[in-house]
Amino acid sequence: MGTTPRSDSWEHGQAYEQYIGRWSRLVAPPFVSWLNIPAGQRWLDIGCGTGALSAAILDHCSPALVAGIEPSEGFLKVASQNLAGRVVLHQGSAASIPLADATIDVVVSGLVFNFIPDQPAALAEMARVASNNGTIAAYVWDYAEKMELIRLFWDAAITLTPAARALDEAQRFPICRPEALIAQFRRAGLHKPEVLAIEIPTPFASFDAYWQPFLGGQGPAPAFVMSLDEPARQQLRAQLRPHLPIQADGSIALTARAWAIRATVLK
Repeated sequence: MGTTPRSDSWEHGQAYEQYIGRWSRLVAPPFVSWLNIPAGQRWLDIGCGTGALSAAILDHCSPALVAGIEPSEGFLKVASQNLAGRVVLHQGSAASIPLADATIDVVVSGLVFNFIPDQPAALAEMARVASNNGTIAAYVWDYAEKMELIRLFWDAAITLTPAARALDEAQRFPICRPEALIAQFRRAGLHKPEVLAIEIPTPFASFDAYWQPFLGGQGPAPAFVMSLDEPARQQLRAQLRPHLPIQADGSIALTARAWAIRATVLK
């Protein structure tokens, strides 16, 4: 098998929902609970995707306002459907937020920060739109160790094609580790950054239920799968299957860990 250029394209919202979005919805509630933000605050969701984190804010935080920034038109369409007009959505990027200075109390980002090309610029923009004593927070998957559905995939792919290691999110995104997250937030001048591990179950009814979302093409691992010809794809499928903890009834119980970080903006 040969490698393919990495793809961080996120355009098809429903395919993303099946691959990662449904698991993001399980991480978001404990994340916003940990933030412990009082009611009536103004929130901004950076890279809001299909709306998982925004929905948790609406459901659990009694916000005065929720706005979302998302570059993908396809994701914005799904977010608009999922959020039913309860969030003000903008097409844009983290490095150029179309909001005025100090107009947001809580700036958050779920499963996006590692994909932002210029993280220092994004944090500077997040701090710019945040109010004094406002909160900036994010969470990212622990690709290096315990985002098991992706970790097991890349371990199998690299066994077949060692060059695929360059596409592995654990190699590409050192920010997925807590020490790196804290260091990045400190460099941005944010006050007292702290991290939390959030673990969720990611159960699959069968191997096919696990494998099918990788055929949607959304994100680095699915893009790699879909770059292969059919024989190579089947070879990867066969390599992966015996390394999954498949139970007698065919089900697969995995765990996904996200690292969450929060800090305060002092102006």
